[in-house]
Amino acid sequence: MPLIKVQTSVSAPAKAEVEAMLKSLSAKLAKHTGKPESYIMTAFEGEIPMTFAGSTDPVCYIEIKSVGTMKSEQTQAMSQDFCQEINSALGVPKNRTYIEFADAKGYMWGWNGSTFG
Repeated sequence: MPLIKVQTSVSAPAKAEVEAMLKSLSAKLAKHTGKPESYIMTAFEGEIPMTFAGSTDPVCYIEIKSVGTMKSEQTQAMSQDFCQEINSALGVPKNRTYIEFADAKGYMWGWNGSTFG
């Protein structure tokens, strides 16, 4: 049910580096949300034309979605953790990374021919 999707203007690193980053993001999202990693999905899209503050310098947009309610302390900790991870893995400055956190109702999230609600 939790999803972390990374979209960035920078070129994708080697496949093994992308996979390592996604596995790290998956484990961290499971820890932050308290949900089993067996339900975590990750996605990565590189080389997307993007701007931030009118500039085409490296930029990143991250979506984090989960069934349930994320609390302020959770999103603060996730923002710090994931901005650092993206900075380390992709070189995108923390101040050029936006993260959108979205809670979903169980009946609005489908899986395995059913929903979580």
